[in-house]
Amino acid sequence: MHADRIWRNARLATFKPQPGASNDGVGAVERGLVAAAAGRILYCGEESRAPEFSPTAERIDCEGRWITPGLIDCHTHLVYAGDRAAEFEQRLAGVTYEAIARAGGGIAASVRATRAASEEQLIAATLPRLDALLAEGLTTIEIKSGYGLEWPTERRMLLAAGALAARRRVRVARTFLGAHALPPGFAGDADAYVEQLCEDMIPRVAQEKLAEIVDAYCERIAFSPAQVARLFAVAKQHGLGVKLHADQLSDLGGAALAAQFKALSADHLEYTNEAGVAALAAAGTTAVLLPAAFYFLRETRLPPVDLLRQHRVPIAVATDSNPGTAPITSLLLAMNMAATCFRLTVDECLAGVTREAARALGLLNEIGTLEVGKWCDLAVWDIDRPAELVYRLGFNPLHARVWRGQ
Repeated sequence: MHADRIWRNARLATFKPQPGASNDGVGAVERGLVAAAAGRILYCGEESRAPEFSPTAERIDCEGRWITPGLIDCHTHLVYAGDRAAEFEQRLAGVTYEAIARAGGGIAASVRATRAASEEQLIAATLPRLDALLAEGLTTIEIKSGYGLEWPTERRMLLAAGALAARRRVRVARTFLGAHALPPGFAGDADAYVEQLCEDMIPRVAQEKLAEIVDAYCERIAFSPAQVARLFAVAKQHGLGVKLHADQLSDLGGAALAAQFKALSADHLEYTNEAGVAALAAAGTTAVLLPAAFYFLRETRLPPVDLLRQHRVPIAVATDSNPGTAPITSLLLAMNMAATCFRLTVDECLAGVTREAARALGLLNEIGTLEVGKWCDLAVWDIDRPAELVYRLGFNPLHARVWRGQ
């Protein structure tokens, strides 16, 4: 059998449940081998059961290291200009996130800085953040717009996000988040801005193929459920997937709304009630937990993890990397926060940045597990057991990152 490259003498965490595996959630294979051809996984499993491969294939001895799927960050706001360190100081002094937003800070501050930046400046500002994630084994990332709130800047952000994939070996899934906040000039008239999003911006996003997904922020300081429902209906009409910032600061029924439109994911979910969780389960919508924002904002309301488990809602974990509420560029740290703050298990954390993160982007048929036919995106780790990836702080044991077999 022809293969381009073979990784042997490895321990595999396939994230495909296997009968008899010591860790069913991880899908562990103790003496494993991965073979790739044309960027796709050709074989993944016990080395002793592998077929004969062509002698020309490059063979890599992993010396007992662990291989997982490449990590996936399924919720980021990575493209932006400026920072919001001053707001961090305000919050330390007791000012709430909502109060800062209502005073013209928060998202509005990032909008001003981002509108003033060129596409090349946005790319230059984003690359160090992206490189930090790549250095931890990231192979796919979702990047949202949302700091423009006007067509020229929203378009520039999405173009910059797309350009990152030409500068680095990484897959970028782009999301249009025009409904992130009410822009200057629309004070008190959210319906008028929603009209502009529906009649102008979303159709342009679809026509120019600038994004695959439409997102919105459903919250008292942002957009109402009725306004989001209108946005999502238009997005669906244009063949775009949807996901939602839901129930972060209050229970507006965001999870149920996301489920109504069969959203790929509902994200945050701190205030989601059981009816919302049940709706997510029925719709097949993934819950994306964002512990860095919870930590950074010093929130106390935990997302309903036990309910998500009881209703068998898939749970993903992401950084929410953004300048205001989660200035983090480490999925490893996000996993530790998810375990420490939200009490996720090690298996849930690891699946949350691989299999379930892929599910949250609608990409599970291509990435997220080690299975034949999927892209050969791998992370090779110098660890004795997968728990180390969640347990340690400030420790990066990545040995090699493989993107599409290279």
